[in-house]
Amino acid sequence: MAEIKTRATEVTVEDFIAAIPEARRREEAAVVDAIHRRATGQAPKMWGPSIIGYGSYDYVYDSGHAGTMCRAGYSPRKGAMTLYVMGDHYGALQGEADALLARLGKHTSSKACLYIKKLADVDLAVLEKLVALSWQGMNEKYPA
Repeated sequence: MAEIKTRATEVTVEDFIAAIPEARRREEAAVVDAIHRRATGQAPKMWGPSIIGYGSYDYVYDSGHAGTMCRAGYSPRKGAMTLYVMGDHYGALQGEADALLARLGKHTSSKACLYIKKLADVDLAVLEKLVALSWQGMNEKYPA
């Protein structure tokens, strides 16, 4: 089985954010960090070279592939701020997630990622509720 590349590292989140070349993206990364800290109650760690993650959980796929990943996280990528949320896996919380996404503002999404080009384009209070809802859903799906 292939080795898992995305794992917690010793790089500090502060050093990673400080090294982001674009000033706006650095500022946005700090805002999204504050949102995650409030929503999760966790201090962040770097996961792999570019994911800022909060908490962790162990998973096992039907194929037998197993690993550990952050429960919540984001990556301040050049093209868009990528937030790792439960996407279409909210279960009983899906209706609430859909309502929040409808109010969020300009974004795109995939199965478990939310992409925001500029934080100015979204409602930060709604974004924080989405992060908190995803955290709640992860805790229900993967109890500690």
